[in-house]
Amino acid sequence: MESNRNENKYLKAKEQVDKIRKFYRNLTSFTIVITGLAGLNYYINEWRYMWFLWAAFGWGLGILFHAIRTYNLNPFFGKQWEERKIKEFLEKEQNSEIKKWK
Repeated sequence: MESNRNENKYLKAKEQVDKIRKFYRNLTSFTIVITGLAGLNYYINEWRYMWFLWAAFGWGLGILFHAIRTYNLNPFFGKQWEERKIKEFLEKEQNSEIKKWK
């Protein structure tokens, strides 16, 4: 019983580490590619029109959402909200079973 609990904790921790690793890989790719695009943009038209910012904005928005998902930063649908909803559904289910047998 205890070994199963420890194994579950280990698997959850491993999953979280994998999510963090993927996030940092995405962030590193973003930094390298956007820096390259900025250099190319400067080389081509010397900042007359900074088109690389469109790519930086779009990908940056994706990275923001990736960070929110990875680090559970969502204030609306975070862990606390999830636990409240689970308790709410369990209580509804329990109440419906009690009414069913009355």
